[in-house]
Amino acid sequence: MERGDLERAAQLLRRGEVVALPTETVYGLGANALDAAAVGKIFAAKGRPQDNPLIVHICQLDQLSGLVQQVPPLAQRLARAFWPGPLTMVMKKSGAVPDEVSAGLDTVAVRFPAHPVARALIELAAVPIAAPSANASGRPSTTTAQHVLEDLDGKIAAVVDGGSCGVGVESTVVDVTGDKLRLLRPGGITLEQLRQAAGEVEVDAALRRQLGRDETPRSPGMKYKHYAPRAPVTAVCGAPRRSYAYLCRHARPGQGLLCFSEWEGALREQFPDCVVISYGPGADHAAQARQLFDALRRFDETPVAAILAQCPEEDGLGLAVANRLKKAAGFTLVQAGGEEGEKA
Repeated sequence: MERGDLERAAQLLRRGEVVALPTETVYGLGANALDAAAVGKIFAAKGRPQDNPLIVHICQLDQLSGLVQQVPPLAQRLARAFWPGPLTMVMKKSGAVPDEVSAGLDTVAVRFPAHPVARALIELAAVPIAAPSANASGRPSTTTAQHVLEDLDGKIAAVVDGGSCGVGVESTVVDVTGDKLRLLRPGGITLEQLRQAAGEVEVDAALRRQLGRDETPRSPGMKYKHYAPRAPVTAVCGAPRRSYAYLCRHARPGQGLLCFSEWEGALREQFPDCVVISYGPGADHAAQARQLFDALRRFDETPVAAILAQCPEEDGLGLAVANRLKKAAGFTLVQAGGEEGEKA
């Protein structure tokens, strides 16, 4: 990445424009977090609902003091353990943070990314950057600059190309405003890692269901259908061998089949009239995380009318991958291995 390219992108950000930038998780759609008008351009470019809060990205810890009222001891502990990295913390916001960033809440979500290009851009812009994922609202998140252009070309000022994202799913979001740590969104830092660093962790109910129309999301990605390709998705839950057996029983010509790589060949042979795409081995959740959004986007290049998708088990990073896949399905789930057609 040429320094001149970053300096031009930083200048655009200072002028109130919107720029897509790489992070270690997914590409973000960034604007000056302290400029309400600039933040408004993010919502316009994405078609994002106004009640969906944004994450503010910083490049050094002393930027926190201008964004939050205080940094709780729990947040300090987590920052020492996981920053810079794919962890977002929700804290009580300062008066400097526009309501457009926080969706009117009294809190703000803050992250210190590990990606060197993201950190260099924030430093050059000399402002914290509010950035949701750089995709059209509801679509699969973007893990390459080309993905960004597919959704937003002509709608934003620039795209900073930092190559493919290493994690592939968005950051973990936790609420540190209470007595106990609360997990709002699983991501690149696992639930097991959080428990090791902070002890007890409450898991928000929104991880298991879609929020209702009148419920207010405390974190990005909690309320609306996200990550979805154009064809409707059904997530098939259960042990990998059982979910594979479910696909074998229920696949129909013209469908899309999203599977673990060990069964891609067998499914292609058994269902030549289906579109079969794999996204990593059943036991390799890191590979699944890196490949999921690209795989979902690839279905949009095909004429499939519906997609059956193997959903990973929820240990480690699998919790984040399963969460994204279930959100892509709008929580249309089936449980493999029980009674035929049993709902998850």
